Amino acid sequence: MTVPLVALSAVIPPRAYADGPIKPGAQLQNAPDLVGLVKAVKPAVVSITARIRVGADDQGNFDDNGQSPQSAMPFPFPFPFQFAPPTGQRMVEARGSGFIISQDGYVVTNNHVVKNATKVTVTLDDGSSFPAKIIGRDSKSDVALLKIKTTDKLPFIRLGNSDNVQPGAFVVAVGNPYGLGGTVTSGIVSALGRDLGAGPYDDFIQVDAPINHGNSGGPLFDQSGEVIGMNTAIISPSGGSIGIGFAIPSNTVKDVVNQLQKTGHVTRGYLGVTVQRISPTMAKALGLTNPSPGVAPTGALVANVIAGGPADRAGIRSGDIITSVNGVKVKNDHDVVMQTVANKPGSEIVIQVLRDGKTQSIKARVGSFPKNGDAALSDSDNADDAGSTKLGVSLSPLTDDIRHQLGVDRSVKGAVVSAVTPGSPAEQAGIRPGDIVQSVDRTPVLNPEAATLAVRAVLRKNKPVLLRIYRDGQRIFIAIAQNNNRDDD
Repeated sequence: MTVPLVALSAVIPPRAYADGPIKPGAQLQNAPDLVGLVKAVKPAVVSITARIRVGADDQGNFDDNGQSPQSAMPFPFPFPFQFAPPTGQRMVEARGSGFIISQDGYVVTNNHVVKNATKVTVTLDDGSSFPAKIIGRDSKSDVALLKIKTTDKLPFIRLGNSDNVQPGAFVVAVGNPYGLGGTVTSGIVSALGRDLGAGPYDDFIQVDAPINHGNSGGPLFDQSGEVIGMNTAIISPSGGSIGIGFAIPSNTVKDVVNQLQKTGHVTRGYLGVTVQRISPTMAKALGLTNPSPGVAPTGALVANVIAGGPADRAGIRSGDIITSVNGVKVKNDHDVVMQTVANKPGSEIVIQVLRDGKTQSIKARVGSFPKNGDAALSDSDNADDAGSTKLGVSLSPLTDDIRHQLGVDRSVKGAVVSAVTPGSPAEQAGIRPGDIVQSVDRTPVLNPEAATLAVRAVLRKNKPVLLRIYRDGQRIFIAIAQNNNRDDD
């Protein structure tokens, strides 16, 4: 039955109007008041303008953050921008942020903000501008140190201890997004230790505080007003903030800045090994047991040892699994790099390795990272043989002609991969034509026959095949999981 409209009016109570303004009965709880913090720190946050000369010579060149220099974008990684190639030389401006760390005018910012700059200007919160001198830059950490001259004592802020930062902590970002200097945003720490692949020493703090173009080099504060990071990058399909930003930990900035201030460059610890992550397949091939199903194996596999380097002198071997450095547990290859570079050249470290199923402690003296070093601490006659075809790979002898084609000398031994079957276990594992197989299950092989026999022996054990590969001057391990490990012979 339809209720008449007039009947509804009878159940609606008459409106009661207040005599004064509405006053909420409950107060918001635990809402942080940022006014005092912002007033205190904002005078030490600066805007940075860098004039950069670009031209025909810049085409195709990218900086350490994957950004084309002609873009003049001070917040590059990892935006997939496309730019028209420049015609002739021209001057462009890149804008970013920074902060003063001493009353005599030292300023910290990102390397990518001032890289290739012919002129750098620092603008203070009160609007006054000063030319800046670049004291030093470090591309690997993306940190730069500037100096401005003034007779006044400048407001400054200190770098705090980023080791105390925890996910969930409330943070405040101040910077110069899109040229809007003195912009304040807030959020929380989303995660720690992010490795984005932007550089060899990635160890970012992830935050959800809105940061955009121009925030590069700006400070990230905790609630006590300490700088716990320097805003550096965002992930965004649109170019604007989607709540995924990254900051360099303040302890990293502090160490780099101290070295730049003293010497103008950065010296890092160097071990002289190339390490790689251990996949579940590789762990099985190495005979490792995972802590539980679905949990990634821990440790880092030594793929190559640089001859004459600190690791070589200490007795570390290819195939060792590094499990800790100076008592700090190693979860993956990135941990080995970070733990090594944290030590000064000449210092002694203790490395725990797993070798042939046994744990060993090895003392190594850290060296200096080479200026041009990249090391982290870097149709066959037998084509129908069951050993190789089960994996989907064809092997050929390493003849003089093939050596010439691959650019390898006679010191490189093994069997060359001449073909990889599409969709095969070898292709899925990442084996490529031109790879040189140097060992199978950590047993050296000198030719296709030896490699095939060794592969068949591993398959009989019903486990993945661990290959040591020589590729583009580097030695790496690759584990191949057989679709059907049963040997039919």
